[in-house]
Amino acid sequence: MINIEEYISSGILELYVAGALSPQEEVEVTALVNQHPELQQEVEEIEAALLQLSAAASPGVNQESFSAIQKLLRETKVVALPSATSSSTKTTAFIGWAAAILALVGLFFIYQENQALESQLSDQLDEKERLQDSIQVAAKQLEELKIYTNAIRREETVKVKLAGQAVSPTSVATVHWDKKENKVYIDASGLPEPPPGKVYQVWSLKLEPLTPTSIGLLDDFASDDNKVFILPNANTSEAFGITLEPAGGSDAPTMEQLYTLGAV
Repeated sequence: MINIEEYISSGILELYVAGALSPQEEVEVTALVNQHPELQQEVEEIEAALLQLSAAASPGVNQESFSAIQKLLRETKVVALPSATSSSTKTTAFIGWAAAILALVGLFFIYQENQALESQLSDQLDEKERLQDSIQVAAKQLEELKIYTNAIRREETVKVKLAGQAVSPTSVATVHWDKKENKVYIDASGLPEPPPGKVYQVWSLKLEPLTPTSIGLLDDFASDDNKVFILPNANTSEAFGITLEPAGGSDAPTMEQLYTLGAV
């Protein structure tokens, strides 16, 4: 039979509430608390006092947060069991544990706030990178459009219209061949978007005998808003054709997939 008053004065209930007892001690105290209503009431008053103190330091603390803090303290596995002490020692122990819990609560909320700020900063950095990428892509396409516009105005530039063929009668394209710079500027806005795993390939053709020479691929077709492509062409071209080929291109044109064709 225990002396209830002495047991309460020992300070062990404060350690129990704070989760600072060893597993064995916690089992023993739990059994006594369940047996004695006076101890149960004391435990509830200690918890209420600590919650009130915690709420004063961090208004967002609730019973769920407090239970999580208790669990964290229990994981420290403090094993020292205090002997019966005076009421002044009990008060000191209570204040010490209250201060420790308040500090832990403060750190808990600082950690949560820091995590939120880090997440927000990460989102802002991601958005900044996306904007920078968009600006770079737009600047590149604008520069290509300026180059294309200047090129098609030159007297040396030959304009070749490419008409749709059997596989895609509605397709059209325009090749502006700058013979001085040995480049072709291809307006491919009249071509449908290639299916996944496929790419448009441009061919320079000699007609007698028919000799196709690849001058390049229309890569990144879907992402290019202007659909203007610049490719080298030092060939003596008599015609140009565009075929649909497997990704990476082909050594020879797939004539069944000839989308557009036009003579110089």
